[in-house]
Amino acid sequence: MTEQLDPNPATGGTDDINDGIGTYEVVVLVEHEISSADAAQIQGLHSEIADQVVYHVLIPAQDAAARLESTMGTLAAGDMFAAPLVLDDDELDAVRAEFRQEAERQLGESLSVLGSGQYRAVGRVVEGPAIDALAAATRADDAREAIVLTSPHVVQEFFHVDWASQARRKLGVPVLHLIEHELH
Repeated sequence: MTEQLDPNPATGGTDDINDGIGTYEVVVLVEHEISSADAAQIQGLHSEIADQVVYHVLIPAQDAAARLESTMGTLAAGDMFAAPLVLDDDELDAVRAEFRQEAERQLGESLSVLGSGQYRAVGRVVEGPAIDALAAATRADDAREAIVLTSPHVVQEFFHVDWASQARRKLGVPVLHLIEHELH
């Protein structure tokens, strides 16, 4: 069973399945849509748990301004005389909406593959720093563990600034870092 929840209490979004009785709550932070292979790997970690396993999936919405700036900086790096890209607020809002819509689509697909069989999956697209959202969800959902699913980030992992390393320093629960099976 899958549910997509609005995390904003002002709009009535709450997670009513976390009653703390007979459930094993797991928060899963992902960069991209969860593939069926990744879902099978995650579910395999909890196949021996007798309680109802509930996955709380978090997918960060891309910061449109930062992503555009990074992309344009990369493209203009070869031409030091290139004029900087300037977007007005309406154009930036349109890009943000497009990124948000893509994150919502990826969340829906992720909930579909992860919330199959004996497992439940709920989730939301999060704004702001991903690790702050992970920490807040872990506390709010009384999660027993957290899983960070990312593509390989060798340099970040080497310097321990990747999501999993940050989460281990911030959370009071076990954090498992899994590498995606399929690159996006």
